[in-house]
Amino acid sequence: MIATNDVTIRPATPDDAEQLLRIYAPYITGTAITFEYVVPTVDEFRARIEGTLRKYPYLVAQTADGQIVGYAYASAFKGRAAYDWAIETSIYLRQGQSGHGLGRMLHDALQEELQEMGILNMCACITAPRGEDPYVTDNSIRFHDHLGYRMVGRFLQCGYKFGRWYDMVWMEKHIGEHPDKVEPVRFKGQRN
Repeated sequence: MIATNDVTIRPATPDDAEQLLRIYAPYITGTAITFEYVVPTVDEFRARIEGTLRKYPYLVAQTADGQIVGYAYASAFKGRAAYDWAIETSIYLRQGQSGHGLGRMLHDALQEELQEMGILNMCACITAPRGEDPYVTDNSIRFHDHLGYRMVGRFLQCGYKFGRWYDMVWMEKHIGEHPDKVEPVRFKGQRN
């Protein structure tokens, strides 16, 4: 277990790809938290980080000795301009690190950056178990509920992994006012 006071949050770089992939790979191979089937290569993962950083924040939680124990990033909710003020979030922690405040630290830092950009809606796409399941729990749903997200939709049996069907839920958190005239989002590449 890592204490949160021993961790700093910093922007990710493409050079973090190998450590981040070591965190992510077990979610692919042993859980239904992600619907990916195949672990990407380090180069593929590096390209994903680079792509995200062109527009959105990508953060890592790092210990004093340089170990990355978790990461969070935002991505487009949808590709159309009218959706610019809504994003999808992703948070992954190194196995065994959940329940100690690291996810909250990453989420809060990500939310702060998104608010500075002018983002108004944070959305989370979450695998939902259909009863007891060895590959996924409802922990992510409860985590997001605790952070102020609300359930806005459930898609039934839309994901198939490990020989079983999974539901997917969408949860949403408003992090800003929704005025009639809204300022454009200040995407990362457009900041002064």
